Amino acid sequence: MKSYWCERAWLPDGVAARVLVRVDRGRIVSVSTVDTIPLGVERLYGLVLPGFANAHSHAFHRALRGRTHGGGGTFWTWRDAMYELADRLTPDSYLRLARAVYAEMAVAGVTAVGEFHYLHDGGNEMAEALRQAARDAGIRITLLDACYLAGGIGEPVRGVQEKFSDGTGDAWLDRVAELRGDDNTRIGAAIHSVRAVPRDTLALVAGAFPDRPLHVHLSEQPAENRACLDAYGLTPTRLLAEAGALTERTTAVHGTHLTDEDIALLGGASSGVCLCPSTEADLADGIGPARELADAGSPLSLGSDQHAVVDLLAEARALEHGERLRTGHRGRFTPAELVGALANHAAIGWPEAGGIVVGAPCDLVSVRLDSVRTTGVEPGQVVMAATASDVSVVVAGGRVIARDGVHEALGDVPRLLGEALRPLLD
Repeated sequence: MKSYWCERAWLPDGVAARVLVRVDRGRIVSVSTVDTIPLGVERLYGLVLPGFANAHSHAFHRALRGRTHGGGGTFWTWRDAMYELADRLTPDSYLRLARAVYAEMAVAGVTAVGEFHYLHDGGNEMAEALRQAARDAGIRITLLDACYLAGGIGEPVRGVQEKFSDGTGDAWLDRVAELRGDDNTRIGAAIHSVRAVPRDTLALVAGAFPDRPLHVHLSEQPAENRACLDAYGLTPTRLLAEAGALTERTTAVHGTHLTDEDIALLGGASSGVCLCPSTEADLADGIGPARELADAGSPLSLGSDQHAVVDLLAEARALEHGERLRTGHRGRFTPAELVGALANHAAIGWPEAGGIVVGAPCDLVSVRLDSVRTTGVEPGQVVMAATASDVSVVVAGGRVIARDGVHEALGDVPRLLGEALRPLLD
């Protein structure tokens, strides 16, 4: 049995001091406060938060960081660069890249990732590379295998998009059915978008795996909404609702450009929404109605998406800051709500995770309270000041996977990233 003593810990009832967490076979078996530190325990200083869930990731997009800004452009010109990168990847190069990206997540406090996976290349080799990469990095993964059949509404796939497509919905279903979960991997499904999945296939994907999470890119761009309205006379949200794709196991990603009716449909179905503030800013997508979605009944989660940064603390803070910029009011989300969003493992099919409670996987993130960013902050408000650089120790499934920015098993993450990126960028 392993034990961790936390100088302070974020418990369901608030921040508590001198917390002892006992672990057996990777799960928390007791949480208590103690006056004396027992012998032989691992000491975690600062504030210990539950492990972070990165609910929306495209691992291969990491190779585009800092390489798409020279000419300005739009989401659509950025997408062209993404296509060029996708065309160069093989299962081996993707394994190296994803392993490095997941290691970068691990040192930043991420203990589980939802990988929105559409780079199929005719089979499941890329998916198996992602599975192995997560295991090597010591974090859990949910493979959200995306159906991608069209290059736009009424348009065939072209060029590199053929790597994303299975040809038909039935072929997608057959391929995904071959994927098996394990102790570190869960399998989910995804509708890439209403642009990439024809209307007559949406219901098939939505109902294919009724006990698994279902994710979908939704209303990220106004052009997507216009195309859907022109083709079907419906918003993307209404189209998904009519296909039975909005349920409590659904997470809509982005949800940036929604009508009041869209918000009501999502909230009424208890469908979650994953916000990716750094990506939505980087691609000039806009600022979505996060508070309205939460108030309507949509659980919120966070993702780093294209990995312009990998810092879930910064994503949580940007969620609140976006609301302040959009509305002119502060305190749209409490620190507790922000921590709830960054630890929302249920969004990616791990509902037992995301809290320092008995029965949960022992996922702990120790955040320094003595850095230049966090010195003097109230522990309960650390999410409004800390960054990934303040993460000191990360525990996933009861095992330390990172210390002070260095991965315990994989070592120096910048070196790992450099070795993976160099062949793709030369």
